[in-house]
Amino acid sequence: MRTNQARRPSVPFHYGWVVAGITFLTLLVSAGIRSTPGVLIKPLEDEFGWDRATVSLAVSINLFLYGLCGPFAAALMERFGVRRVMVIALGTVSVAAFSTSLIKTPWQLDLLWGVVVGISTGATATVLGATIANRWFSKRRGLVLGILSASTATGQLVFLPLLATLVTTFGWRTASYTTAAATLIMVPVVAVLMRNRPRDLGLKAYGSETEDVVEVKANPFRAAIGGLVTGLRSSDFWLLSGSFFICGATTNGLIGTHLIPASMDHGIPEVTAAGMLALIGVFDIIGTTCSGWLSDRVDNRKLLCWYYGLRGLSLLLLPYVLGTSFVGLAVFIVFYGLDWVATVPPTVRLTTEIFGKASAGIIFGWIFAAHQLGSAFAAYAAGTLYTWLGDYQVSFQTAGVLALIASGMVIRIGRKHSKPTRVLPVEAEAVAGS
Repeated sequence: MRTNQARRPSVPFHYGWVVAGITFLTLLVSAGIRSTPGVLIKPLEDEFGWDRATVSLAVSINLFLYGLCGPFAAALMERFGVRRVMVIALGTVSVAAFSTSLIKTPWQLDLLWGVVVGISTGATATVLGATIANRWFSKRRGLVLGILSASTATGQLVFLPLLATLVTTFGWRTASYTTAAATLIMVPVVAVLMRNRPRDLGLKAYGSETEDVVEVKANPFRAAIGGLVTGLRSSDFWLLSGSFFICGATTNGLIGTHLIPASMDHGIPEVTAAGMLALIGVFDIIGTTCSGWLSDRVDNRKLLCWYYGLRGLSLLLLPYVLGTSFVGLAVFIVFYGLDWVATVPPTVRLTTEIFGKASAGIIFGWIFAAHQLGSAFAAYAAGTLYTWLGDYQVSFQTAGVLALIASGMVIRIGRKHSKPTRVLPVEAEAVAGS
């Protein structure tokens, strides 16, 4: 009889590192796709005559569905396996990204980039990183999650300058072709090398003394809704979700979507502006990786308080340095970049501590949905305010104030000790063994 041990790949280290590497590449490509709208806003306006609010609506739909998909994606991964969900999502993204090059009307952009790409990338989002870190690592979990979270910045670093150069040289459609090809390349890599759980290979999680033997039989939709119900009973869930809403609004929604066109309004060329956003990604790789390391050692509430506080101050500074002071802009890039997604490792860590490891994936999915709701709100609101006011100053300053409010929110997490019910429908129907 064929055993799990016989199926174990011959590698000189724990296979969890292979899984983490594949996940990093998948998240990197997904981040590259999500960064594409920043370089497309101006070209779409120029070719079709659409205003910024029209283009921002598609981005807003994308960000909202990207987040809303998270808890359901986590439940689908529990029910059908990580590899299957990743392959289907990546294939769908590739088709939709290519099809975006054929658009002629705003509703087509809303459908393809907003709905299809939004839902599909939601299945290869931060929730995927949290799921992999919790399943495959007992030791070094915070560090691994920090590295996986940094994939967003790495995706910016790799894709943004390339896409901006292609757009200015060959036109905006080449950006669609490039992202479609990059996603398609990942499909066979995931299909061949990805594994769902350590026990599929007869392994335990890295650093663990016990084997994960939970097999989920629950309906994915019911499991996701059960996670939301469990979370809503806890004041800590509301604090985590509220602060993550602000996190999304002040990162992906505002800066990720509008920094490039805002820079172009101040006379900075598109390729240079894309390079600035990529440079933020360089510092974010450092900041998020260090954040993962720190989340294993320092009170995560204090980490989040510092992160949101520094972000708020940097956003309040941005309107006064954009396009006027190289030194001031460099200061913004460093301080803002260091905590672009550094909030993810401590937020996941707190979620796991409060709700338990078995529930963390789905409940963090809902917290991340709040993050993307904030992203969607800021992306559309900033575009609309720009259409009304002609600049981004109010948007940047409002975001700075919100980040300072989040700094005060996170320090209160865990103070009321309202214990949530940790048993979800997905856990109640779990069975032991394989």
